Amino acid sequence: MNARRPVTAQDPAPRPQVETRESPKDVPGKKGHNKNDRINYGDAFRRHWHEWHDRNWWHDHCDKIVFVFTGYYFLEGSYWYPAYGYDPSQSYYDYDGPVYTYSNLLPDEVIANVQTALQEAGYYLGAITGSLNFETRGALANFQRDYGLQITGAIDEATVESLGLGQSEVYQSADVPNSSY
Repeated sequence: MNARRPVTAQDPAPRPQVETRESPKDVPGKKGHNKNDRINYGDAFRRHWHEWHDRNWWHDHCDKIVFVFTGYYFLEGSYWYPAYGYDPSQSYYDYDGPVYTYSNLLPDEVIANVQTALQEAGYYLGAITGSLNFETRGALANFQRDYGLQITGAIDEATVESLGLGQSEVYQSADVPNSSY
């Protein structure tokens, strides 16, 4: 991405370059992590693997699986990741990467809060959907550029803090359609 060119909503969401993928065996066990684990977005992205497993595999490796809009997610440390293959009929995700969480919120709640904060700051003009769609990622990238953050177009800890989120929740799961715990 050309750093001198402004990022717009039409730009594809930039992703960190990953030289090697870790296999699930290289990633620490999920049951040993708690919500207080803190890793940065780069580490979260490196831990993410796009690998299909059946429902039984996920139950044996994850404490918590949640359904959000069109897919299932699992929590590791402070990031939600897509749980590929948990339900074979759920194969589409708006965003294929980790989503930073805070205050024990589900991914769609975090996304809805970020959309609201970006809307209040004039970066996001769309509806508050709780879905990390193309327009939301473009608004995130523009915000990150303007605030001197790493431009990822993703929800990471630095972006959440810069938006002033984390102290109070704007949305609860009952407020975001299609959310279940």
